Amino acid sequence: MTERQPYRVVARHPGYELRRYPPHLVAEVRVEGDFATAGNEAFRPLAQYIGGANRSRRQIGMTAPVVQVPDGAEKIEMTTPMVQEEGDRPGCWLVRFVMPASFTAATLPEPEDPRVTTREIPEQLVAATRFSGRWTTRAFVERATALGRAVTDNGFQPAGAVRYARYDQPWKPWFLRRNEVLLPVVE
Repeated sequence: MTERQPYRVVARHPGYELRRYPPHLVAEVRVEGDFATAGNEAFRPLAQYIGGANRSRRQIGMTAPVVQVPDGAEKIEMTTPMVQEEGDRPGCWLVRFVMPASFTAATLPEPEDPRVTTREIPEQLVAATRFSGRWTTRAFVERATALGRAVTDNGFQPAGAVRYARYDQPWKPWFLRRNEVLLPVVE
């Protein structure tokens, strides 16, 4: 059973729910390319890291989801959600594996590959919408746009970049895949 990132649902609104995510650790890789290519390119170094390619030679359990976010967007004060345009144009992405909750910053193994970095993501209030289907730019952008509108229509202000979350393996039938679009909001 794959460990899933914990959260607590604090409210439900039409089209999304508000969740509170506790602080958590991630391993991430920065890649350049279009939306679909970025996830594939980052997967190998991240998988090697959790498979034991770290200074401790320790295997780390796989968790869900795998998260993808536009690089640099989290450092900018956001007033509207940032999404990649349709058309799969190249960009910079951070692709993240959420680390198991049993790790702390002190116990998480140091990566050997310089492309892999680890860090703590602070507690956040996040608007989330869930869907099943293929991992296409269009599928994520359409839902990100709808989520951004719903959030602002309900009086919330985005507090960061839209994140794309994939919960399932690529070989799972597309119609059974769990996907989410996540948008941090101001409390």
